[in-house]
Amino acid sequence: MKRARRGMALFEVIVALTIFSIAALSATVWVRQVVLTVEQAAHAADDARRASDYMDVIALWPREDLDRHLGERRQGIWLVQVRRPAPTIYDVMIFDSTGSRALVRTSLCRQESRL
Repeated sequence: MKRARRGMALFEVIVALTIFSIAALSATVWVRQVVLTVEQAAHAADDARRASDYMDVIALWPREDLDRHLGERRQGIWLVQVRRPAPTIYDVMIFDSTGSRALVRTSLCRQESRL
């Protein structure tokens, strides 16, 4: 009976080390993914802040400037879309550099000039 159990302790140690290695590798991958996610979130927050700062500038544009910028235009690193759904309302959206993700959006009211 003792002969049949010879080497089982070594086998159990190998199995235990394998399980430990898999668990350690899984934890390492998880930590790396968390770090990447935090970096991406920080980058996205920074992009949104900078786009918001630029939107503050656009909000100061008079009606004539908004009319000149109707449609989609590249403005620095962003794609800016200006639409006029009503005679006195302008919708402004700022997209990321690829144009796939809207960073900020607002509507502006500009009264028609009376001549």
